[in-house]
Amino acid sequence: MKKKIEKRLCYLYSGENASIICFLIVFYFFNLTYPQFQLSILSSFIVSFFLLLFILGQGSVYWFIKWRRLKQMGTADIPNKLLLYLKITKKVNLFILMFIPVLFVIDYQVRSLDVSLIGLLISIFVYLFAVLEYINYFHVQLSYDNKSDLLWLLRTKKLKRACLSKEFERINLK
Repeated sequence: MKKKIEKRLCYLYSGENASIICFLIVFYFFNLTYPQFQLSILSSFIVSFFLLLFILGQGSVYWFIKWRRLKQMGTADIPNKLLLYLKITKKVNLFILMFIPVLFVIDYQVRSLDVSLIGLLISIFVYLFAVLEYINYFHVQLSYDNKSDLLWLLRTKKLKRACLSKEFERINLK
């Protein structure tokens, strides 16, 4: 059972790292191929994109530490110090998520003649993706990619609490 959990945790942290790398590569080549969408001048896109990468990075660190502790110590409990750090990043993430709509208004109002509508739509998509990742990590699990998760979802007909949410509760950090 321990090996199975180790494998799952390794899959989770390496998947988040791979996502970060893939998103950076896709952004680079997309921006080169379609400069008319002007993503690099849209503050709403830049902040949303880097927030998405920041949240994925937090997830990667979380899963990596769980994997390493399970492998080395036989327990996947996260140190309280890391949980405190993640609790702070949760608040930072939320602040940035709440600020980004202001950037959309600025991009639309101030740069309305210079901005591509498709660029704004891509920015909105990336922003919504960041919102979903935030929810997935800090509130409710939205990703159900293995058999046991899917069976649980079908049996209970409700979403699971996010792992970090449970960890915060464990040390009274709601």
